[in-house]
Amino acid sequence: MKSSDLQLDWLRAFVAVVDAGSLTAAAPLLYRSQSAVSMQLKKLEEALGRAVLSRGPRHLAMTPAGQELIGHARRMLAQHAEALAAVRGPVLSGRVRLGVPDDYAARYITPVLKSFASQHAGVEITLDCEQSTSLIPRVARGELDVALVSRDRPTLGVPLFREPLVWVGAPAFEAWRREPLPVAVYEEGSLARGNALRALAAQHRTWRVVYNSSSLAGQIAAVESGLAVAVLTRCSVPASLLVLGERQGLPTVGAMDVAVVRSKASRSLPAADALEQLMVGTLRQPA
Repeated sequence: MKSSDLQLDWLRAFVAVVDAGSLTAAAPLLYRSQSAVSMQLKKLEEALGRAVLSRGPRHLAMTPAGQELIGHARRMLAQHAEALAAVRGPVLSGRVRLGVPDDYAARYITPVLKSFASQHAGVEITLDCEQSTSLIPRVARGELDVALVSRDRPTLGVPLFREPLVWVGAPAFEAWRREPLPVAVYEEGSLARGNALRALAAQHRTWRVVYNSSSLAGQIAAVESGLAVAVLTRCSVPASLLVLGERQGLPTVGAMDVAVVRSKASRSLPAADALEQLMVGTLRQPA
């Protein structure tokens, strides 16, 4: 007779997939292949006798059974971690100061921090969200230990992936049809700002800056109100905005090279080592 006991690996896979949003995104967090994660979910569902996830071609959602299970699964995993810590003592402790731009926080850092917290409950993370132009010098000054940034030179940090830049506009206002083109930009020195304005100059498109802010929320507000078009990282584009391109007469703007950087002082912190290793293992994509 097949056992109906719930193994921790199955529950860990289930929680990771729910938090990451897909099997593909969860696999690196679990240090397993996508097929191995899928097999663990299958065993979990066989033990329960019902599905916990509804898998569509473009979405993944919890079934009613999954919604009932998720809270229990989190508590069981937390109690398991507490039991190990009580016997062994926390392997890592201390505090790590982490920096990340707003547009990368939800998409990339949230699943990393969830995984890190489950593995290293004794480590306190303080998170600062700023633009890369502010984070890079703060790491150099030792004010931050680790940061995820759009790098401003090829030799900076450990490269992870390339994040596309895209033009966005509000469909209801079609600001891209105006002449000169009204543009919302980030602060002076911003890589996204430089890419956008150089692309317009190369296209010989007339433009004028109508909004200037270092805030992602401010950029989105300017575009949603019909004030301007803007260049954002692809991962930060809300559903309310339209991604624009050649069809709307706008030039391509390239991509950002994203890297993890460390301060010199943090090289003596094992907790910062562990966080950097998790970030690289989770986020690094093939060149």
